[in-house]
Amino acid sequence: MPTLTNSAISSLLAPYLGNPTDLLLDQLSTYLDLLLKWNARTNLTAIRSPEEIVTRHFGESLFAGRHLPQARTLLDFGSGAGFPGLPIQLLRPELHVLLAESQNKKATFLREAVRTLGLQTEVWAGRVEALPAERLFDVVTLRAVDDMDAALIAARPRVQTNGMLAILTVRSGVGNEIPLPNSDSAVLRLVSM
Repeated sequence: MPTLTNSAISSLLAPYLGNPTDLLLDQLSTYLDLLLKWNARTNLTAIRSPEEIVTRHFGESLFAGRHLPQARTLLDFGSGAGFPGLPIQLLRPELHVLLAESQNKKATFLREAVRTLGLQTEVWAGRVEALPAERLFDVVTLRAVDDMDAALIAARPRVQTNGMLAILTVRSGVGNEIPLPNSDSAVLRLVSM
């Protein structure tokens, strides 16, 4: 039995996405159940409530995915439990997404999530700096990374010419910031390169 019904997930996502498809809701339900199962024994995310996972992790990630420009490739820098990269992949299956995560237990979870969801998403179990130099992306996303300043320095060289950084962060008044629903301070900052 799923943790939350598709109807409940849809209702929780309404401020972020509007009308998700039945396929997307099924995939998110599967992802949520897998995440909760793994999170019980491996600390993938500090958020434990299914409702909060749907709003904070899924909702914010899907919101970012809605606001990204047309692109072919996306690097999710420091993907953790897959945010925002996996929900964006589910929303925009035409993208080639690489989830980069240096912590082995999280990378192992990401591989299992990709397998369970039947995706072609690539998982890089290592530091972004160790990716081959020719691996460049149309969009590089960052969310909840440990050292944002250091991550931005490492992320910029991975963005193709005319590409974009998409940063889920707190409001600073710098650059193009789109407020996230249900938050007083969180924004999506889009930085053209």
